[in-house]
Amino acid sequence: MTTVREAPARAVPTPPARSRQAAAARWARRAPLLPALLFTIVVTQLPFAATLVISLMRWNSLDPTHRGFAGLDNYAAVFTDPDLRSAIGVTAVLTATVVLVGLVLGLGLALLLDRRFAGRGVVRTMLISPFLVVPVAAALLWKHALYNPEYGLFNGVLTWLFGPDAPQPEWIGGMPLLAVEASLVWQWTPFMMLILLAGLQSRPHDAVEAARVDGATPWQVFRHLTLPHLRPYLELGALLGSIHVVQNFDAVFTITSGGLGTANLPYTIYQTFYQAHDYGQASAAGVVVVVGSIAIATFALRVVSSLLREEGGGAADPKGARA
Repeated sequence: MTTVREAPARAVPTPPARSRQAAAARWARRAPLLPALLFTIVVTQLPFAATLVISLMRWNSLDPTHRGFAGLDNYAAVFTDPDLRSAIGVTAVLTATVVLVGLVLGLGLALLLDRRFAGRGVVRTMLISPFLVVPVAAALLWKHALYNPEYGLFNGVLTWLFGPDAPQPEWIGGMPLLAVEASLVWQWTPFMMLILLAGLQSRPHDAVEAARVDGATPWQVFRHLTLPHLRPYLELGALLGSIHVVQNFDAVFTITSGGLGTANLPYTIYQTFYQAHDYGQASAAGVVVVVGSIAIATFALRVVSSLLREEGGGAADPKGARA
């Protein structure tokens, strides 16, 4: 008669052992990311901390003997200096104009590309291409190929249409801020278009078809269905566009060199730092720009989170309906 040996029972890990194993597993997942995290801290946070310290100091390289702790004097100068206040106003006008016009044009182009037509892929590629151009190259293109009064495209078209006596406006000298805004609108409209096109393609098509069957006009469908659905995407495009346009330096520097009332805050910081050599005041203005950008980015992240929650809820609804 053979006896059956019972297999030895496996030892069940105690709670402290399980917690150590879970901690080891988390460390194994996160350890490969530590070099990237350290690199990000060194590249971004340490320079910002240094800028914050310098912004609290009285530091002008043209007057090395008058250096020391200034407290909030540099920040007070940012909001009381006429040039800096003017730069803040120009930055606000430039950002609002570029973002609003880019959103309107981007919405129109997104509605066009949402339809099926021959060559839609080619048209989409051509419309996206301005956003892929290097900012300095785009500014040089507008300054020399389009705005130049002697060989620019705009004046050439006027001569072709109206003959040799056609007006030859000085585009940059006559309307400098508008010249900068036009180049930025041309570059940022494709970005708005992509965001809004993604929103259009995520519409509930059943509701749109039902509205059309019930006799709704295209304008009624757009006003009552499409536009409310696109509201978070419009907010996201406005916020992300504002973050980048607020920090724009290339177009102002290349097209007008900050003259004729087009100096925005980044260009004024450049002048304060590299021409006036006032490192403390330039650092304070830089901190103001960073804080403003962080505030806008915070709203942008909230909009993105709300969009993801809505998409997740929409994906879960059909399952609940089938249940």
